[in-house]
Amino acid sequence: MPGPRARPIGRRPVGCARRPAARSKMAARAQRGGVAAALLAGALLAFGRLPLALGQAAAEGSAAALPHRRFEYKYSFKGPHLVQADGTVPFWVHTGNAIPSADQIRITTSLKSQRGSAWTKNKSMFEYWEVEVTFRVTGRGRIGADGLAIWFTEEQGLEGPVFGAADQWNGVGIFFDSFDNDGKKNNPGVIVVGNNGKLLYDHQNDGSTQALASCQRDFRNKPYPVRVKITYYQKTLTVLINNGFTPDKEDYEFCAKVEDMVLPSQGYFGISAATGGLADDHDVLSFLTFQLTEPGKQVPTPDAEIPQKDKEKYQEEFEHFQQELDKKKEEFQKEHPDVQGQPGKLFERFFSCQGKSDDLFETVSDRELRQIFEGQNRIHLEIKQLNRQLDMILDEQRRYVSAVTDEIARRGAGFPGQQGQVSHQEIETVVKTQEEVIRQVNEIRNSMADTLRLISGAQHPGSAAGVYETTQHFNDIKEHLHVVKRDIEHLVQRNMPSSEKSKCPDLPPFPSCLSTVHFFIFVAVQTVLFIGYIMYRSQQEAAAKKFF
Repeated sequence: MPGPRARPIGRRPVGCARRPAARSKMAARAQRGGVAAALLAGALLAFGRLPLALGQAAAEGSAAALPHRRFEYKYSFKGPHLVQADGTVPFWVHTGNAIPSADQIRITTSLKSQRGSAWTKNKSMFEYWEVEVTFRVTGRGRIGADGLAIWFTEEQGLEGPVFGAADQWNGVGIFFDSFDNDGKKNNPGVIVVGNNGKLLYDHQNDGSTQALASCQRDFRNKPYPVRVKITYYQKTLTVLINNGFTPDKEDYEFCAKVEDMVLPSQGYFGISAATGGLADDHDVLSFLTFQLTEPGKQVPTPDAEIPQKDKEKYQEEFEHFQQELDKKKEEFQKEHPDVQGQPGKLFERFFSCQGKSDDLFETVSDRELRQIFEGQNRIHLEIKQLNRQLDMILDEQRRYVSAVTDEIARRGAGFPGQQGQVSHQEIETVVKTQEEVIRQVNEIRNSMADTLRLISGAQHPGSAAGVYETTQHFNDIKEHLHVVKRDIEHLVQRNMPSSEKSKCPDLPPFPSCLSTVHFFIFVAVQTVLFIGYIMYRSQQEAAAKKFF
């Protein structure tokens, strides 16, 4: 099968310029075109220029052109419970530094010179396909390396120098290149490179001389996972990308398109990544594959795609389980001859009464009632905890007031001449603080009373705003408690005697033992060391640049 046709060197790749965002699926875009045609036909009909039947025919013809889309689980993976007990991913094989986990596959870790990949075990049996890949590329540096690649090749490229996979592949690779090797400041970017099994990838120029299409997109350190949709249908390859700025899974933008592209009719899907002098974590969260069938063609049945050897194996297992089931039936009939031919009695044997089977399932009203009771129980526990904290704060406040009163009495007794003045100031401070504390406690009590009232009203399932208001009152209570605590601490610090306040010790006189000659010698040595460090750092940064 001939490989994809490479474009002439120096020709501007298709898709380099930014194009309007494509926010919907490919099928939805075609259907939207059909709806627009129908609306246009209706408008022209209002002016008496076009019959309505023409618009309906256009809409039906556009909808009929949509391909049939079927999910292929043997060429896909997605968490959770991604890894089996032996550490493998079903229907996939991983090599190199790839580490599968319960919810993702880490192709490479953020260490230097790492390579990893994951490939399907079996070849695909369909000509046209669509893959949706969700991944994250994260790193601590401002720039990263090397990047990630999505593959469809005639043979598995388990290990190699091209983003962790083999070179001279027969198929297509979509590269998410993080590092700028050619110094053109066009990275991170997405590059589509085809190969017929004879070309060597041009690392020095980031594949720009071999790119069939490309677009510049930043996919590192995004708040949400980056999503890519790659569609190969009727010899046209389309790449849509979701940059990961929004949680909307269908917020795709157009990236690249390659027409008249011939790929192998059967091949392996894979994903790989690599690091160099710089390193990123390359995590793949899901890889979903769909088979596309042209309208009018018969959709192949799943049995037609199963190899004959596997069919025979599955048939033997089915016959074995069927024999085991027949044996179990015969043994049960021998042990319970009174229930033969009467399935109702068999059911009653497992359930003592007919109504007991209903207890095994939870109705919608029962579930809502249980959720309401659980929520009220949690609210009740939170209120009890707040009450305990409020009691503790009141006890501390009483102790602080007692301590302040004793201190005022002691200072008044120790300084008779200033007794009237000190007592007046301290009493005013204590009274103001007490009024503030009382006001805060009253607000807390009012908030708790409102919370209790909301809890009593939450017994009605239709009250949806009660949960939000309850959470808001809890936040208000926490803020009031912080204010009370801060005021009490301020009161204690302000009423503390000046003699008890800690003072920093005086610094001893610093000896002047450095002469002018020694100072200039020290400055010269520091300058030499600084220049040497700068030269060493420059050499390290130059060596850190990656060139395969």
